Amino acid sequence: MAKLNQPKAASERSSRKRGRRHPFATFALIAIGLGLTGGVYAAATAVPAAASAETTASSQADVDAGQKLFQANCATCHGLSAEGTDSAPSLIGVGAAAVDFQVGTGRMPMAMDGPQAQEKTPQFTDKETKQLAAYVASLAPGPSIPASEYTDGKGDAAEGAELFRINCAMCHNVAGAGGALTEGKYAPALKGVTGTHIYEAMVTGPQNMPVFNDQNITPQQKADIITYLDYIQKNPSPGGFALGDLGPVAEGLFLWIFGLGSIVALAVWITAKAN
Repeated sequence: MAKLNQPKAASERSSRKRGRRHPFATFALIAIGLGLTGGVYAAATAVPAAASAETTASSQADVDAGQKLFQANCATCHGLSAEGTDSAPSLIGVGAAAVDFQVGTGRMPMAMDGPQAQEKTPQFTDKETKQLAAYVASLAPGPSIPASEYTDGKGDAAEGAELFRINCAMCHNVAGAGGALTEGKYAPALKGVTGTHIYEAMVTGPQNMPVFNDQNITPQQKADIITYLDYIQKNPSPGGFALGDLGPVAEGLFLWIFGLGSIVALAVWITAKAN
């Protein structure tokens, strides 16, 4: 009798075991979990999603306005789709920073052909410049306009001075007064240039300037350089008459002409008086 009841009890336990592990129970639990997770996520991100949609719509409006400005003012040289022509390079991939710098400083559109584009009064308003930048940025990824935390001049001026002397002074002069280059080109003076435009120049490399990406000079180091340039503009030279901050060549020429010239003139006067 015990042998007959034993298989029956085993069969009941096996049946109950199979009932607890019904194959559809796993799928039901997964579905419930996904539903709850999706509901919580949707509720948590409902407001940010709406705000993001508004930002996208505004950006698209800027892109559309920038495209119209580009086709009316820039397409003659750069092509209808900014693909470039024989007269001007492609703008695909240059990013918003390059446009904001070139157009915001008046270098573009160029007034005339020359060794390099010269700074002049901008022909577009700040809003129009940002719209042009938004359109060019929509064509392909590229450097963006920097955040104000890196351009407000609140970095380390001492660190920025060392970085500037190592990376920039050979062209721009240690005081940012600029200097001549070959073939009629030049490194412009940096006095009066905004921190945003200085940062944009470093990441885009306009004219003959090399590109200083974030691997070469980090964003914080760029902020330090901007802080140094802002400091020397706000603080006069402690050595008196700065002679335009043109460096030892200008100082030596000044001494040669006026210093030695004065000695020679004095010697001639003494000789003439004695005679």
